[in-house]
Amino acid sequence: MNNIKACIFDLDGVIVDTAKYHYLAWKRLANELGFDFDENDNERLKGVSRMDSLEILLEIGNKNFNDETKKELAVKKNSWYVEYISKMTEDEILPGVKEFLTLLRNCGIKISLGSVSKNSMRILNSINLTSYFDAIIDGTKITNAKPDPEVFLKGAKELDVDPKNCVVFEDAAAGIEAAINAGMYCIGVGSPEILHRANKVIGSFVNKDLSVLEF
Repeated sequence: MNNIKACIFDLDGVIVDTAKYHYLAWKRLANELGFDFDENDNERLKGVSRMDSLEILLEIGNKNFNDETKKELAVKKNSWYVEYISKMTEDEILPGVKEFLTLLRNCGIKISLGSVSKNSMRILNSINLTSYFDAIIDGTKITNAKPDPEVFLKGAKELDVDPKNCVVFEDAAAGIEAAINAGMYCIGVGSPEILHRANKVIGSFVNKDLSVLEF
């Protein structure tokens, strides 16, 4: 198992899928501004910051506002998103994740969250997974976004584990690069075409055991 002592998990797309709630909040904002916003439009927002996403949305609706109004619109969108994720339940944990986290804990492998989301704690509390993590590093504790390795290196430091003894689980190309930059093994969760830089790629955590950590 390559002397693996800790596993670090991204949140969205690995433990839960909150992308649908971002979409619902952006669509709600577009509708309030008088135009429609569909799932094809939403593809342009994936992996894009909140303010840049707003610019794309306004471009789609052919709307223009001053900076102050844009900030107010971004805050409104985020408040709706928070409203949605606050109603999440354990049923929204992705298949196999809870069982895999339980296995890691039973085998003495430390667990950290490594997410740039500032809503991570709210989501973990909503789905009752907070207690599974020995460390939680999120957007409130870092200054640099992925592919900068800060979020993963802070997780390793808080766990008191050498980066080379950590495995990262990620669903995004930027996250894979962040893990590589941190000097950690990386397992992609999702598409091999997108996550080809990972050491290994899995489709999900269903029926996964510790052998998944072997390279």
